[in-house]
Amino acid sequence: MSIVDAHFHIWRRADLPWLDGPMQPRIFGAYEGIRRDYPVGEYLGDIAGTGVTRAVYVQANWPPERAEDEAAWIESVADDSGWPHAQVAYADMTADDLRPALDRLARFPRLRGIRQQFHWHETPAYRFAPQPDLCRDRVVQRNVARLADDGLVFELQVFAGQMAGACALADACPDTTLVLQHAGMLEDTSDEGRAAWRDAMAALAERPNVTAKLSGFGTFIHRVDPAHIAWLIEETVALFGADRCLWGSNFPIEKLWTDYATLLAAHRHAAAGLSAAQQNAIFNDTACRVYRLT
Repeated sequence: MSIVDAHFHIWRRADLPWLDGPMQPRIFGAYEGIRRDYPVGEYLGDIAGTGVTRAVYVQANWPPERAEDEAAWIESVADDSGWPHAQVAYADMTADDLRPALDRLARFPRLRGIRQQFHWHETPAYRFAPQPDLCRDRVVQRNVARLADDGLVFELQVFAGQMAGACALADACPDTTLVLQHAGMLEDTSDEGRAAWRDAMAALAERPNVTAKLSGFGTFIHRVDPAHIAWLIEETVALFGADRCLWGSNFPIEKLWTDYATLLAAHRHAAAGLSAAQQNAIFNDTACRVYRLT
């Protein structure tokens, strides 16, 4: 099976304020092990022998004013190495006029989407956005809707408690594909937390323009847990269907507690009970369609 990694990062430490300078709280905990350059050569070494044939780079939070520099660097890396095959860049979806930013990014042929992280949580270390309900903002909704004109997806990153707003965003942007990061970022693994996550995900799954990304499952538990991965994949696929699910490694974040082959094997084992067509959708076909990979 040809495998697409639909969510990975490479970086130069000097370009990332959160990696350089004082340690900043992050949702994935202590990150001394990745406070360094993570070049494409190391990524290619990590995926060697795993069957991964294509990959999608997702923006790694360079300073917002350097979003075009980040995209330009990724294009140069891809020109030199052949990897990645597509990229998701940053743009400020709260800007009154998004067009100038999109026009500047349009010169990059591998551009397939935009990510601005909207996740907000009562726990400060889990918080990224300045307010919890950006999905309901009319300017944001208008800008996300505009992405469809350029054939771009929006990478949606929210917690379960924000998914009612995410439903409103999906309804306001029916022609834009929203890719739900990390399958909704389940951070509360109690019975009550899982039930709340499932109910919120079920409402979002009713929106046909939302696709779920099966990635980042170690974010809050800081390990590869096969049972946890299997539960999340089973529930998410049951809600969205395999043709609206795609896999991503979230490397090198998950490299803090595992290696690439172990991570991928855990996800493939969790999906082993699905049909061959469903497995192909999750690990290849959905990503190829969503990110227009050839």
